[in-house]
Amino acid sequence: MPSKKAAPPLFGVRTRIAPGTARALSAGSVVVFLATWFLTTLGDSPLIDRLKLPPPHEVLRALIHLLFTDLGPELGVSALRVSIAFILCIAVSLPLGVAMGAFESINRWVDPIISPLRFTPMNAFVPIFIMWFGIDETEKIAFLFFATVVFLLPVVVDAIRAVPEELVQTAQTLGASRWQLVRTVLLPAALPQIFDNFRVMNGIAWGYILLAEMVNSRRGLGHLFDAAWRASKADQILALILVVGIVGLVSDLAIRTVNGILFRWRESDA
Repeated sequence: MPSKKAAPPLFGVRTRIAPGTARALSAGSVVVFLATWFLTTLGDSPLIDRLKLPPPHEVLRALIHLLFTDLGPELGVSALRVSIAFILCIAVSLPLGVAMGAFESINRWVDPIISPLRFTPMNAFVPIFIMWFGIDETEKIAFLFFATVVFLLPVVVDAIRAVPEELVQTAQTLGASRWQLVRTVLLPAALPQIFDNFRVMNGIAWGYILLAEMVNSRRGLGHLFDAAWRASKADQILALILVVGIVGLVSDLAIRTVNGILFRWRESDA
């Protein structure tokens, strides 16, 4: 009789686990987290003050209230801002990053300006952007653009540099010009990795949306967040944080799906 295949170890180093086990672990972590949250806010004398940390059902009730009142229009405003900033980020980072990765002279010229910005807290730039762009729509989009472009640009450079050297040398041997080398070798080979990192930049953009919109907050999720904060409504604050997280996950899934469609060949080669 053929022997049964042994199940992969649960704590094996870099080993895959069974799909059912993976789903059970993921569901279990959520259940334990929610149960701990609920128990610490339970009763007349909870371990944590309910004014500071409302129980899960109160946050859910606040979320449902938002869904049937202001959430839809304000989420649309925030999504539009993120989309515009993200498109501008790609429009700048992709060509400039390809040029920096392909030509060391361009990289040496631009990198000393961009690299230090990655280690600077983005919230420190809010007053500067207010002075430069005012407190209306331009400032919010400009801040989101800046907060993502300083991270996406080095990623594009790294992706171009990660293209195997043998591909470059083969193209040069066949007589490819510099423009042909960039257009037909470097960019196509690096594009899957670049597209993967669009997911990271999308997360960064949604991570900064509340900060961007709390300045002169008339519309957007930041407006709702600022109103909840001023009214000391912790349940609404947590509900809005949950909304941002869910929207970020959904948009991440959309980018990952498009990535799988555009670069299906990469999965088939794996």
